[in-house]
Amino acid sequence: MSDDESATMYKVLVTGDSSVGKTNIISRFTSNEFALENKATIGVEFGHAEVTVSDGTEVKVQIWDTAGQERFRAITRGYYRGAHAALIVFDITKAATFKNVPKWLSELHEHADKDITVMLVGNKSDLKTNREVATEEAKKYAQQNSLLYIETSALDGENISEAFNTTIDTMHKKLKPDPSKGEKKAEANISSGVTIKPTISEPATPQKGGCC
Repeated sequence: MSDDESATMYKVLVTGDSSVGKTNIISRFTSNEFALENKATIGVEFGHAEVTVSDGTEVKVQIWDTAGQERFRAITRGYYRGAHAALIVFDITKAATFKNVPKWLSELHEHADKDITVMLVGNKSDLKTNREVATEEAKKYAQQNSLLYIETSALDGENISEAFNTTIDTMHKKLKPDPSKGEKKAEANISSGVTIKPTISEPATPQKGGCC
């Protein structure tokens, strides 16, 4: 078996309300691209990244972009299974998207792995003058719910790599097997990232479009 075939594959979800910037966050991370105009994601899309985690292990990450509209919720819930990490994204300039964070967190806890690692992401930090959600308020919520927290800008790339790398690295430390116990690496789990390798973003076959 080649090194490519034996590499660990991890599944990371990116979820949150429609138009908070989920698709651009993913494309900025995987291919350093940003689209000023995007159509709403229908169902689920995904991208790929190769990442070197903090212990030096190289892993592959499959990043799933889930639709934020209510009418697609029944579809996207099915994709939560098997995910061990997630980014819940809200728009710092729209308080309503932050108020909906508990809904997304509840869905993750209900449909994903019980030990899922979750990063709360306040996106669009480039629009600080229009801020409706205070940093301290978001940090407090994250702390109360044992979530990681970061603020990002998909537009200028601020903290995008840090958001994914921190999430994946935290997840890796939680999930990596203990050699002393003879544990084996699962084929479809998740790992941690500190350095991005060359990446390619790919849509799931039946899906098209993306969030702003």
